[in-house]
Amino acid sequence: MDRSAADMTDVEAHSLGQALRGLLARLDVVHAARCLVAVAALLLVLITLDPFPDLRNPDIATVVSGRLATTYISFGLLAAVAVLLTLTTDALSLRSLVTPLHLCLIGWMLINIAFSESREISIQRFVLAASATTLAILLPLLPSTPRSFNLCLGGAALALLVVCFLGVLFAPQYSIHSALDITEPQLAGDWRGSFGHKNIASPVMSILVYVGIYLSAVGSFVMGPAITLLAGIFLIFTGGKTSSVLCLAIYALASLVYTVRSLWLKRIICFVPLIVMNLLTVGSVVSPLLGGITRALPVDPTFTGRAEVWEFALGAVAEKPITGHGYAAFWDGAAEGRTVRGSEWAVTAAHSHNSYLDLAVTIGLPGLLLVILIFVLAPLRNFQQAQAHNRSNALGKLFLTIWLFGLYFGTTETFLIERQNPVWFMFALAVAGLHFLARFQCVERTEPER
Repeated sequence: MDRSAADMTDVEAHSLGQALRGLLARLDVVHAARCLVAVAALLLVLITLDPFPDLRNPDIATVVSGRLATTYISFGLLAAVAVLLTLTTDALSLRSLVTPLHLCLIGWMLINIAFSESREISIQRFVLAASATTLAILLPLLPSTPRSFNLCLGGAALALLVVCFLGVLFAPQYSIHSALDITEPQLAGDWRGSFGHKNIASPVMSILVYVGIYLSAVGSFVMGPAITLLAGIFLIFTGGKTSSVLCLAIYALASLVYTVRSLWLKRIICFVPLIVMNLLTVGSVVSPLLGGITRALPVDPTFTGRAEVWEFALGAVAEKPITGHGYAAFWDGAAEGRTVRGSEWAVTAAHSHNSYLDLAVTIGLPGLLLVILIFVLAPLRNFQQAQAHNRSNALGKLFLTIWLFGLYFGTTETFLIERQNPVWFMFALAVAGLHFLARFQCVERTEPER
């Protein structure tokens, strides 16, 4: 090759290098990676690695447990990447999470695991819960701009809805409860989509309705209404009565809280009905007076058989009120417990059908108190502070609504600190979002000069 040809090759290589560097600069690889991790986390939680489980298979539990290693690795790796991506750019936000209450909860969880009746199970499940919760907490920080956050959230929501509707249309045997299901054949006809149960699908769809309303409010006039409409339709066909009623009631409640300026009035509006609901549910099996009031209401006084489970769970709390029976370990061995005659079936329940009662059973009353302080009381104070500084009102209202929905959903179902449960993930995301909004202004990132 002559010198002129070599020089020409060098020039072309230099030009190609400049072009690639320019392309990478325009793509902003780090920003793309952060968005990719955010979307991957949402899809991992909402669609999972094992969608559309076959509930007609008697070995379904064995099949699912056989794939747990992949789930643990996926959540662990994504959480590690999320920490690395936020560690340098969001150090101040991460430091704000290091509070005495948060440290006390982590410390208590470690103590609880040490005294667990099934220490190996508690450790194993706590690792997954820690990974999923870390992802939920960091997700508001991952997208670099509010617009990116909206696109990630809306894109993941649309992906889930498309998957669920495609399942109903083309594989109804895997996406709709059937009379051939091994457990609960009475749910035949209720949609569950890619989830394993309608009681998971229905609250997720309620949350997606809120996401669609939020996106519509911030100017997404196609994606927002589409998510709201599709999620609302799917919610109706799940047959989830509790979620359907809560979906509208909680949005109305959140709108009322949003207009009220006094923090104490906000607390009354949020917490008084919540206390009443817990008294009329779990409290009805403790107090004859409350039981009489519940029976007088135009609802099933047993709340579809939950009364026996609550009674059994309360007995378990009385056995170990301080240390609890161990994080996520009690119900696997609940068959060894004792129940009153005629209620023996309660030991086969997967959980206590009340998030607050379940925490008292598993992590004890001190653990429950810490969870209430961090996840029940603090978020409303954070919302008040964010609202006072006029920080991202639409986003703040979304987080407030999801948080409120979780509080009330927890009176009849269990989800708090429940590993990779999608309701827990979105609830923790909302709590973290309110924490950050209360302390930092959410602003658009300035574009780099080219």
